[in-house]
Amino acid sequence: MRYLLLTTLLLVPATARGEAPLDTDWFETHIRPVLVKHCYECHSTESGTPKGGLLLDTRNAMREGGDSGPAVVPGDVDASLLLEALRYESYEMPPSGKLPDEVIAKFEQWIARGAVDPRDAPPATATASTKPAAIDWKAAAQFWAFQPPQRHDPPTTGAPTANRIDAFIQARLADAGLAPNPTADRHVLIRRLTYDLTGLPPTPDEVDAFINDESPQAYEQLVDRLLASPHFGERWAAMWLDVARYAEDQAHIVGNNKSLFYPNAWMYRDWLIQAFNDDIPYDEFVRLQLAADLIHPDDQSSHVALGFIGLGPKYYRRGAPEVMADEWEDRVDVVGRGLLGLTVACARCHDHKYDPIPTSDYYALAGIFASTRMFNRPLTDEAEKNKDGQAKDPEQSIHVVREGTPKDIAVMIRGDVNRRGDVVPRHFLSVLEHGSPKPFTEGSGRQQLAEAIASPDNPLTARVIVNRIWHQYFGRGLVGTPSNFGTLGEAPTHPQLLDDLAARFVEQGWSLKWLHHEIVTSETYRQASSLSVDCMEVDPDNRLLWRMPRRRMSVEQWRDGILAATGRLSLSVGGPSITPSEPDEQRRTVYSERSRFQLNPMLAMFDFPDPNAHSGRRVETTTPLQKLFVINSPFMVQQATWLVGRAASDAGDDPAARIDHMYRLLYGRAPTEDERTLAVAFTSADDGTDDAADGPDRWQQLAQVLLASNELLFLD
Repeated sequence: MRYLLLTTLLLVPATARGEAPLDTDWFETHIRPVLVKHCYECHSTESGTPKGGLLLDTRNAMREGGDSGPAVVPGDVDASLLLEALRYESYEMPPSGKLPDEVIAKFEQWIARGAVDPRDAPPATATASTKPAAIDWKAAAQFWAFQPPQRHDPPTTGAPTANRIDAFIQARLADAGLAPNPTADRHVLIRRLTYDLTGLPPTPDEVDAFINDESPQAYEQLVDRLLASPHFGERWAAMWLDVARYAEDQAHIVGNNKSLFYPNAWMYRDWLIQAFNDDIPYDEFVRLQLAADLIHPDDQSSHVALGFIGLGPKYYRRGAPEVMADEWEDRVDVVGRGLLGLTVACARCHDHKYDPIPTSDYYALAGIFASTRMFNRPLTDEAEKNKDGQAKDPEQSIHVVREGTPKDIAVMIRGDVNRRGDVVPRHFLSVLEHGSPKPFTEGSGRQQLAEAIASPDNPLTARVIVNRIWHQYFGRGLVGTPSNFGTLGEAPTHPQLLDDLAARFVEQGWSLKWLHHEIVTSETYRQASSLSVDCMEVDPDNRLLWRMPRRRMSVEQWRDGILAATGRLSLSVGGPSITPSEPDEQRRTVYSERSRFQLNPMLAMFDFPDPNAHSGRRVETTTPLQKLFVINSPFMVQQATWLVGRAASDAGDDPAARIDHMYRLLYGRAPTEDERTLAVAFTSADDGTDDAADGPDRWQQLAQVLLASNELLFLD
């Protein structure tokens, strides 16, 4: 009981919050299209007198409701009458038939998490025309994200700076009357840098070597060593797997039919790890994931990169037009948000409400994927094939794409597959082609799309990946909405820095390792995370980066750090997927199975993204279940046992030496005198309450408390 109380006091945070509200991208993807397709005919300003006095085409009207009360009450599922109607519990909406359970579940999730709704005015009258909207393309191109990024002369600051990043950051701080934090101490730096570049903690020997190395090149040599590590690719592939909505199965299964699953999806993950380790230029990295089979038709080893598209969601009844339309939307969305930072899929049902993306642009891109086939390519010549050349057994295939029959598709008015408008030629986004996009005529158009995205003339591609990398290091991108560079996205906090980095990144051959090196060798990255009262008053959110933010680790970093400390971590690179919550599993968390059907509970508990859709950033929550897991789960109990065993094996019988070793393994530092004194007293005390006061029980309890501490979960 005393142990439980101690642990509770140590672990329960001062404040706790529930799940964060969903963002506007989520609304535009999952909510607005359903309302447009199924509700607006009777409940919009276009419909004349709305039935039941209910309008659903503006935020305020939806919340005010109709004759029966509010349709949506943010955060209150039970009070939202719209859900009653969708569930057919009272009214029955839409009257043509109940919507699928998964669609209703999206509405429940949306309302429960705040019902974010960007609509604040009656929409313009919809038109069935499929011609581009009356967009002033010249004016649209003036938006910051559509302007080509350029080098900028670093601002002049009071103190000389060796890294251009610091000049831009310090100039903004000086304008605000702020000063940057001093450099963090070496214990903090090596732990921060090693986790950031490899996803693993430094060993005690590595910490000692860095601290005792007094040469001016010590830090840069550490950076170079970590960039060259095979574990660099494992750390950064995890980021891209979120972007690519990587998964190994589907959200639904009929009976035991797993024909649409991807048992060898891990081969794409292995390709990513190697690509990051080899520093494949980012423009080539993008091209290969969209069109490797067309770029290198004879190099089949590169075709596994096509998993970026080939591992997307697939649905049963694949001959049905509405099913295929949903699959095409997924492909447009992952390319739009993942590579370009634009919510292109919002234009499926109507011209984009905020950005210069007409519906015709959406269907121009959808046509590329309508001309592309998902394909299970046999792993070997001996694998049994169907008549179309695919492996009969998914276990004997890699999951890629190949060319289909090239075709342009018609606009589906309001997203309805049964209401067709004009046929749209396949082409790139009009706003990036000055309003006059050239048709894609080479096969499906995938290779032309890849070239358009990876072109140095594309103002978005370099900015988006630079911002994603920056986000990983600082917990927030220079653009705070990493997958939305449009009007509803946030403007950059340091626009000249973002442009300068993007332009130089392209000049450096699109080298991601160059970009990493540039960021982590800056003084901005090396700052201490300590708080300043004066700075907090001016910039409480640290938008100007006067300190290094204290960041919570991803579940991958946290679990891998635990396994490294207990001595159980396997450092083998690559291979099939694992179940990370199994206590005996030793491989790194990046190799976890990602399921669209049922995500591993341990991953889900610690804010792992839903692999059903692209994820630009992970939401962080603090919940009681997380703390109960670190106190009681078989996984954590077993890790504590192994940590005790390793400390005894490495440090011998001396309690103080064991405790020192445990601290160094877990936190990269020695315990303070108070920590050491308390831990020695706890493990050696005999108050008559334990059967073996100085036996493994007390060491086990100490190990669990140390493993459960926030210090292990956060990076300074």
